[in-house]
Amino acid sequence: MIAIELISEEIPPLKHTDTGDTALMWMEEFKVNHLPVMKLDNFVGLVSEDDIYDKEDTSLTLHELFDHLPRPYVQGNMHIYEVLARVSDLHLTVLPVLDDQEMYLGAIGIKDIMHRIANTGSIKETGGIIILEMNAIDYSLSQIAQIVEGEGAKILSTFISSRPDSNKIEVTLKISQLELGRIIKSFERYDYFIKASFQKDSYQDDLKNRYEELMKYLNM
Repeated sequence: MIAIELISEEIPPLKHTDTGDTALMWMEEFKVNHLPVMKLDNFVGLVSEDDIYDKEDTSLTLHELFDHLPRPYVQGNMHIYEVLARVSDLHLTVLPVLDDQEMYLGAIGIKDIMHRIANTGSIKETGGIIILEMNAIDYSLSQIAQIVEGEGAKILSTFISSRPDSNKIEVTLKISQLELGRIIKSFERYDYFIKASFQKDSYQDDLKNRYEELMKYLNM
């Protein structure tokens, strides 16, 4: 999935002649804290709610309020992982998308990204979760997959997390079956530390509830 496929039709850009008040009204309407600003067909930058509130007279135009604006963006062919990294690093609710000539294509909203992720097959498919903890140097996806497949299951997705102050990582595995007892025992035979596991009906009920809560929040 690439950036151009994530563009939202519901997030319009502001014009540089729009007032700060208009920008704040639009942000409230579309439930975002940022909006792109255009001057004719050119992307000027991204304005934030906090930037506008810092100004004394929000009835002035954006051109009058700001000498320049930050220009964070992604190109249309960038992968969703790069989009997520940029959104996370810059704490954005909206991220503009430009083409190779820096022409504005549209904007991605964080809620649209979450909708896409929540609706991916590996998230919604039935299965169990195993969280392994290990030293980063010991991580081998091929060995982990071999252990899982040796018990007749498949890895549907993986997620790796770490802390800057530690050499350990957590590897979260979504497994294609709910009964994880044999897989857990296999990991233990290979001296893997099982930090947590979620399986059977209780896990499915919890996942369903969390998914429904997320969808309800995103549709507010």
